[in-house]
Amino acid sequence: MLDTKQLKTLVVDAIEEMKGNDIHVIDVSVKSSFTDNMVIASGTSTRHVKSISENVAMKAKKAGMHPLGVEGEQMGDWVLVDLGDVVVHVMLPDVRDFYGLEKLWSVSPGDRAGSGES
Repeated sequence: MLDTKQLKTLVVDAIEEMKGNDIHVIDVSVKSSFTDNMVIASGTSTRHVKSISENVAMKAKKAGMHPLGVEGEQMGDWVLVDLGDVVVHVMLPDVRDFYGLEKLWSVSPGDRAGSGES
């Protein structure tokens, strides 16, 4: 079983492998009771969003972490993959701008993927 840090790394790697854009990792553990971290990324089309989320789910399953749920695959403009300690949102850029999850969860510069966050 992966710990939270390993799971975050697996998710970010799976998104990057599929060329997902603008990846943000947000620690919401003090603000949320349903998860510890959110990972938000963008895809360039509905097919790209679906492919990214499918890759995240597949990589998690291979590591022994079966998603608790996957929502939004039909439409493909916003797909959520619930991995328990990490919830993944893959969205089209216009949908992402409209909902503003980063602002809602108060993203700081240290929350960006690859910034040395632990």
